[in-house]
Amino acid sequence: MRRVFGITGWKNSGKTTLTEKLVAELVRRGWSVSTVKHAHHDFDIDKPGADSFRHRQAGATEVAIVSGRRWALMHELRGEDEPTLDAILSRLAPSDIVLVEGYKREAHKKIETRRLEAKDSTPLAASDPNIVAIAADFPADGEGLPAFDLDDVKSIADFVEGIAGLNR
Repeated sequence: MRRVFGITGWKNSGKTTLTEKLVAELVRRGWSVSTVKHAHHDFDIDKPGADSFRHRQAGATEVAIVSGRRWALMHELRGEDEPTLDAILSRLAPSDIVLVEGYKREAHKKIETRRLEAKDSTPLAASDPNIVAIAADFPADGEGLPAFDLDDVKSIADFVEGIAGLNR
């Protein structure tokens, strides 16, 4: 069974910062953590001129870059549909938990991040039964869900451990 927990919210709502802090806290507690980040835009982890970039430019569908410290696999869709979250999760090595950033529409348990400076302030929890908590930089009570201060990472990590069934 793969444990998956999501961090979702509008642009600039604090998703990446919370994900980063949750990873660090859960790892500090002894858990192995993997992450999946959904991007809504074209992105590249490779640099023009690099050998691997040249391989992809030449038409390779997959390019693996391997060293003694890390490896990465890039897959060019070349007209294919974006893979589902489940397809991506199936390619990950085993870990205690996978934190998923983004993927607003997927059916896994999630915490919604909210910041006053976010691109949109429309609550997502009202229309997503998979949102099980809110983390905000302002008081966000009254919606029937646990609410956390966006910076209270220890309490949020305790909550995630409980929801995900991580116990020693």
